[in-house]
Amino acid sequence: MPEFAELLKGYRRFREDTYPRQRERFEETIALGQHPKLMIIGCSDSRVDPAQIFDVDPGEIFVVRNVAALVPPFEKSPGQHGVSAAVEFAVQMLEVKQILVMGHGRCGGCKAALRQDFAGTDPGDGGFLADWITLLDEAREPVARKHGTEGRKAELAMEFAAIRQSLTNLRSFPWVADKERDGSLKLRGAHFSIKEGVLYSLDEDTGEFLPED
Repeated sequence: MPEFAELLKGYRRFREDTYPRQRERFEETIALGQHPKLMIIGCSDSRVDPAQIFDVDPGEIFVVRNVAALVPPFEKSPGQHGVSAAVEFAVQMLEVKQILVMGHGRCGGCKAALRQDFAGTDPGDGGFLADWITLLDEAREPVARKHGTEGRKAELAMEFAAIRQSLTNLRSFPWVADKERDGSLKLRGAHFSIKEGVLYSLDEDTGEFLPED
């Protein structure tokens, strides 16, 4: 199929150009293991690859991606807690110094949460997605009241609210809260505008997202 053939073309470019330049770095990570200082929780959207946006070398960032860059609250209920496992590994085993929750513009998951597009659907028809984005139900209410559920202004407010909600949920993990309190871990929020190619960082003192130079 042509999609995989295109991937192989990229792989060959990587082998011819990038890998030789980065070989020493790859070998270092094999010998010493990975020791990233920063975790990024990002969206699965194909347009917002953290490694590309931040132009980092292999081993520099520990990344978990999912629909809308969401973090569920801490809980011990039975189940497969993928994001929680990644947070646990990054904070407790890798001992990262910072966690960045990075949302983005034109996020389909946030838009679906705002409009409740898949509510009541079965798995395979949007049901899994609908269940996942219920994580934003509480954050959605004030956005919908103030901005409605249609239009770019409402969507942007929902994207910002999702980042704030994920930061709140991160702080419900006891070991995250403990490390933030003692200063060994810093939590950050950011929003990448696909249209502008600009990163906006959350100022938690003012609640505003401000552009980075």
